[in-house]
Amino acid sequence: MIVRFFVDVMARKGLNAEQQQAALAKYKTLQEEDMKLLENDRTLFDWCSKQTYIALANMLTGASALGIDSCPIEGFHYDKMNECLAEEGLFDPQEYAVSVAATFGYRSRDIAKKSRKGLDEVVKWVG
Repeated sequence: MIVRFFVDVMARKGLNAEQQQAALAKYKTLQEEDMKLLENDRTLFDWCSKQTYIALANMLTGASALGIDSCPIEGFHYDKMNECLAEEGLFDPQEYAVSVAATFGYRSRDIAKKSRKGLDEVVKWVG
């Protein structure tokens, strides 16, 4: 399934079969040797979780730009969440697992102003 995804992406980019095979081989080396992602299921899941946080950051930023409030959520009962999504037919738990969740909506009341340190107190510019 994942290989098919990459082949479809490469085909849309106009890569021929030989170029696709070379790209897949390079990506396989990256995963297996450089990043050692396939050593065990946990290593792969941890890397996939990091990838979901990249998408999550973009979703939260995009929502904010549209005036939509959001909240990333961790620390919930992951097994129950996976079970619930599987029961609803939303994914196959043999292939996927939840790593993070987020809520989106509009606040019902204004929130208290946050008291944060100034930028100069938390950032040191180098160079």
